[in-house]
Amino acid sequence: MDGDRKYKQSGYMDNDRDKSNGGNRDDRARQQGPRQPIDVTGPRLPRLVQSVTASRCYNCSTTLPQGTDFKGNCPKCNVALHCCKQCGHFEPSTRFQCLKPIPERIPSKDKANECSLFGARVTVARDSSPAAATPAPAMTIHNTTAPKNSSDARAMFDNLFKK
Repeated sequence: MDGDRKYKQSGYMDNDRDKSNGGNRDDRARQQGPRQPIDVTGPRLPRLVQSVTASRCYNCSTTLPQGTDFKGNCPKCNVALHCCKQCGHFEPSTRFQCLKPIPERIPSKDKANECSLFGARVTVARDSSPAAATPAPAMTIHNTTAPKNSSDARAMFDNLFKK
């Protein structure tokens, strides 16, 4: 039966052949206990940009400071903040344009109202603070600073290959 095979690779018909050729693959001794990971320190995570959660004005997108009283107005464009468009439950495609079951429709979505279900809309954005975007210091090569013009760069290049 072994002579009718062209190649020696195992296939779907090899169940009876494996047992006659020295045992099954499952008969080998296995390690006891859980398997150790290849890298004990774990996977390397990418450096992610920090995210910032903040409330923004629906009209001018100005970031509102923490603890803003939404009963007032926006400090930049002076629109009412306690309105439907500033609410986290505002959804134009739903009934009464609100995700919560409100008893009656509020006709003007950008005017101040006294809705008891109001919750400020919070956005998550990338941190664009100036501390994250600081420029790298000037590159130093053998205690010399980076060249300031093209003639300095040429002189540094010539010094590099001088014997």
